[in-house]
Amino acid sequence: MNQNTFVVIMAGGIGSRFWPISRVNHPKQFHDVLGTGESMIQTTVKRFRGVCPPENIYVVTHRDYANLVQEHLPDLHKNQILQEPIGRNTAPCIAYACYKIAKKNPNANIVVAPADHVILREESFINCVKEGLEATAKSDILVTLGIKPTRPDTGYGYIQFIDDDQSTLKKVKTFTEKPSLEIAQMFIDSGEFVWNAGIFIWNAQTILKAFREYLSDMAETFEEGIPVLYTDQEDAFINRAYSHCRNISIDYGLMEKANNVYVILGDFGWSDVGTWSSLYSLSEKTPEGNVVDGNVLLYDVNNCIIKTPENQLVVVQGLQDYIVASHDNVFMVCRREDEQKVKDFVADAKAMKGQNFI
Repeated sequence: MNQNTFVVIMAGGIGSRFWPISRVNHPKQFHDVLGTGESMIQTTVKRFRGVCPPENIYVVTHRDYANLVQEHLPDLHKNQILQEPIGRNTAPCIAYACYKIAKKNPNANIVVAPADHVILREESFINCVKEGLEATAKSDILVTLGIKPTRPDTGYGYIQFIDDDQSTLKKVKTFTEKPSLEIAQMFIDSGEFVWNAGIFIWNAQTILKAFREYLSDMAETFEEGIPVLYTDQEDAFINRAYSHCRNISIDYGLMEKANNVYVILGDFGWSDVGTWSSLYSLSEKTPEGNVVDGNVLLYDVNNCIIKTPENQLVVVQGLQDYIVASHDNVFMVCRREDEQKVKDFVADAKAMKGQNFI
């Protein structure tokens, strides 16, 4: 196993579109969403165990979730859990991890992945990751993984690539964030676009150079703190650093601007499980088309997703194409086609009922 390979797991998000299961104090990456017996973050870390040594896996999370990370991943050393004081999107999160790894190993080759994605064909996924690692070990390039689209989904970002040879590693032409349905269909029809999975591969020196070029303010901030990384002064420095960092994604701040970005075309059963519909599509269904996780009695119920606690008997009658979800002190019933309103429900619950319900 290559000692220069590192993996960064991003685990700081709240996952509000998956409310009420995903909550501020216990977001979806710490839930067994698919009923596999493991939380999503446990499954993600296990997926990478054959890619790099266990001590080279780093998790970046919000400070409030550090104990949850340690509980779910007890083998991690405290230096492998990077604690963000505030959420500032993916660019500062990735900068923190990559500067810290580069100090430990300037020759590091780094994979960055979210903690809450589902990969159904893990062998194909690992093959794509290894292909990316081989490329970034030899070249000054930034690699992202792209997923062959199966439908014109408006909830994903799209990557346009230049199809100039038979290789699965393609030069990136453009990025497009969450297009309209009409444009998404045009993208699929063209055959030149893939979904942006938000999984990245690069070597340490290439990504630090890119930060200096495209996010120079962020690079200056983190470079000031290099001497205190891996010391007892690190937390105080990170508090100051994050107060200066912009709230910006790595895609918008860096990847969309760089001219050395490549995409590996993958087909490995990927989903970000960002919504109830994505969970419904991934899950095993009853003959009536229902996805059921809970202690339930169903009567004339079709094409619903029902996720409720085992200690609560839930009786449902006469529903079709609904989400029925209960967790802690919130019970939600919503039409599947209106799942985009879940974020509105969260905002209203916070404004009218209080923080305790989000």
